[in-house]
Amino acid sequence: MIVAIHQPNYVPWLGYFHKMAAADVFVLLDDVQFTKNSFINRVRVLGPNGPRWMSVPVTVSLGDPIMEVMPAQLDWTSRHRDILRQAYRRAPAFEAVWPEISVLYASVPVADLATVNRHFIDGLGARLAIETKTLLSSEIETGDASGTERLTKIVSAVAPGGIYLSGHGGGKYQDEAAFEAAGITLRYDRFCHPRYDQLTSEFVEGLSVLDAVFFLGWNETRAILKTA
Repeated sequence: MIVAIHQPNYVPWLGYFHKMAAADVFVLLDDVQFTKNSFINRVRVLGPNGPRWMSVPVTVSLGDPIMEVMPAQLDWTSRHRDILRQAYRRAPAFEAVWPEISVLYASVPVADLATVNRHFIDGLGARLAIETKTLLSSEIETGDASGTERLTKIVSAVAPGGIYLSGHGGGKYQDEAAFEAAGITLRYDRFCHPRYDQLTSEFVEGLSVLDAVFFLGWNETRAILKTA
């Protein structure tokens, strides 16, 4: 069984869903500390003048875990829908995909940021035919473990002797020997960002998965996740 672990990011990029699709279980680190200016509450989209940030306003105190961070304003979903409509209304697949994306925003629960982000991750994942099961790290007992030790404990609890699928950047900070000692196979997700026509002169990588959905539609986005 393959397990991937990541913070619950806000409408994340294609690489996030690529790793999710490659795993059997995807654990969302909802009880780790919220990081300011990260992808936990913001993401880039392609506006009329180039890439721009789309951020969820939050109320947070230093050290708060993501599961305790609350959106600061009730109308942020309406503003984000307006941003997306203006940014992508001329994209080829806009008319076909907008109704479902609009409903996804209209049905955001009034809850903490981890729950809000899981709503988008699960909703978009299901629409992209990703059958991976999502779990919350707060529901998995790991004691006081942190860093690599905590990752090994999560994988061991979910899939003893299984495979941990890491992002390719994980090799810079993870203790690979610790995974071997825990009987876990360490594997890296090799994602190569696909190119598609964004109606711009220069392709912009790393945008929200919604960028691909608006330009390609659900089916083509699903297909490139399988081949990237």
